[in-house]
Amino acid sequence: MKKKRTSVLLAGLLMAAGISLAQAPAAQAASCDGTYTIVVGGTGSSWNNDGFTGNIQQHVGYPTAIPNGASARAGVNELNRLLRDQRAACPWQHAKVAGYSLGAAVVHIWVTENWQTFDNVNAILVSDPKRQAPPGANGGSVPFGGVVGAPLAGADRFFGNVPVKSICHWDYVCDESAGIWTYPHNHVNNYPNDFNVDHHNDSAHEQWYNGAWQPW
Repeated sequence: MKKKRTSVLLAGLLMAAGISLAQAPAAQAASCDGTYTIVVGGTGSSWNNDGFTGNIQQHVGYPTAIPNGASARAGVNELNRLLRDQRAACPWQHAKVAGYSLGAAVVHIWVTENWQTFDNVNAILVSDPKRQAPPGANGGSVPFGGVVGAPLAGADRFFGNVPVKSICHWDYVCDESAGIWTYPHNHVNNYPNDFNVDHHNDSAHEQWYNGAWQPW
């Protein structure tokens, strides 16, 4: 019975019901005033329904139906395009990038791949499946690396000099030690304040784990 329940939960982790392939319409550069905040939703979200609130200038649209390497790569490419288009229009503007779940992995990968060529930026990772321990254990995508595929699979902290705030609360997706039975309830319900981008400052470089601040 336990094995069957685990199989069902794993299937729920790797596949979202329905298909969400909505892409954002062609975007024009946002205002150059203040911070340019761009957000990336998780599995099953769309560019106009990703759960993020607050002072947001751009939502990223990418295929989110199935959390795998291909969807993560598409998200990274679109995030990179939008960020660099805005930076070309507003060279001195600070960029704040936030992502949740699959979207956090997209932001994580983007930082890893672009920190050497893109400055004046910070990142917020909410329930990052590529989160590397400690504390806790590596993110939930790690044991299923052969299924989800690169670049979603694997855990690391290759952020260079970019300030990164990582948030993980009793959630298997970002912490294997939480147990797969915490999915999906904790993954969906344990971040009531973290989707408000105004809750995170432009220079946050810290880790929040199970409700407490931890050294990064």
